[in-house]
Amino acid sequence: VLHDTDNFIALHGGAEPFTEMLEQLFTESSEITGEHISNDISGLIGQYAHGNEPSHHIAYLFNRAGKPWRTQYWINQILKTQYNTTPNGLSGNEDAGQMSAWYVWSSMGLYPFNPASATYEIGSPVYEKSTINLPSGKTFTISAAGVSEDNFYIQSATLNGEAFNQTSITHEQITAGGELKLVMGATPNKNWGVAAQAE
Repeated sequence: VLHDTDNFIALHGGAEPFTEMLEQLFTESSEITGEHISNDISGLIGQYAHGNEPSHHIAYLFNRAGKPWRTQYWINQILKTQYNTTPNGLSGNEDAGQMSAWYVWSSMGLYPFNPASATYEIGSPVYEKSTINLPSGKTFTISAAGVSEDNFYIQSATLNGEAFNQTSITHEQITAGGELKLVMGATPNKNWGVAAQAE
């Protein structure tokens, strides 16, 4: 239901019970028991399976439910724990590049949550600066002032110098060129990006 997260959240009783269930998905025991255990389950954080590509949007659902700091926290955890430079550095089958694509997008601080919407969710970048070279010859830059191992929470944001207080950005805004500047810190800013936004 990537195209209709508002009704998905409503079916779970609203934002608060929905985010409680989401949190439980990540914090539940990763132990799997029973007679018919699959040997093909990998990349578990709780019962969230990063090794299964259809799960890749799940951490971004906190954005849609008014708790973007939890998206920022869990994206940071996934980036730290599910990728490394060993031969076993991907937690699941690469499947036409999706495991790596998730890392590239998420490490820049964006993710095409619902590609048909032509919007991208904002997560938690790991780079101080990422520049996208656009076909028009323009560039779009994502900068993360103060980002570090501990500073992965967004404190504030500007888009082309104007205050930007939402967790999604449109394809059109990106292809116009410019800069999304994020200011990062070690504690959540529970006021940034919490307003409901239309898709």
